[in-house]
Amino acid sequence: MPDAAELLTLHALRLRSLCEVDVVAARFDLDPVAVEQVLTTAADAGFVRYRAGRLSGWSLTGDGRRHAEDLLADELAAAGTRGAVESTYVEFLDLNTRVLEVCTDWQVVQLGGQQVVNDHEDEDRDAAVLERFSELHAEAVPVVATLSGALDRLGGYPDRLVHAHDRVVAGDHAWLTRPTVDSYHTVWFELHEDLLATLGRSRSDERGDGAQRRAGDNAEEFA
Repeated sequence: MPDAAELLTLHALRLRSLCEVDVVAARFDLDPVAVEQVLTTAADAGFVRYRAGRLSGWSLTGDGRRHAEDLLADELAAAGTRGAVESTYVEFLDLNTRVLEVCTDWQVVQLGGQQVVNDHEDEDRDAAVLERFSELHAEAVPVVATLSGALDRLGGYPDRLVHAHDRVVAGDHAWLTRPTVDSYHTVWFELHEDLLATLGRSRSDERGDGAQRRAGDNAEEFA
């Protein structure tokens, strides 16, 4: 097995992009001192770099991204659970298209053949979207929960999705798509990236028909 602190530190940077040590450490409940040590060593190896300024933090370099993917591949091989992750990933992709459609339908509406930002004045339409969202959530959580049996570090996603869903149902609708909180879309997008990194795949590998790309682009644009 690869060194856990190195794997989790670099993987947290993959999932969170540009971030400070406290954010990196919090993602997998790591000791900030250990994270600092990993980052210092990784910086010397050319795997990470620190950017100062208005948007500051640590990020992976191209070499670092490839090195982190090698660590993830070694982890999965040692666990012997690639088949289980692959199987869940296939189920995830079907759910993914529908999750992105719900997020897009919440954020935008069709008006005169054009997509415009949803002003949420049509309460019946919004209620129908939220009903679809809850039905989809009920399907998604059991699928995502199976990942914890394959790799421990994948085990936190169901609770995060449940928390975001419950906030939405309680009326705090920002928790469906807002990128500045741990919203449903934020968690789902991170899970997608996590599965791709774990399996050594890219988003372009799964975009053959273009439909998923359009839904995902819309969700990102209006988040």
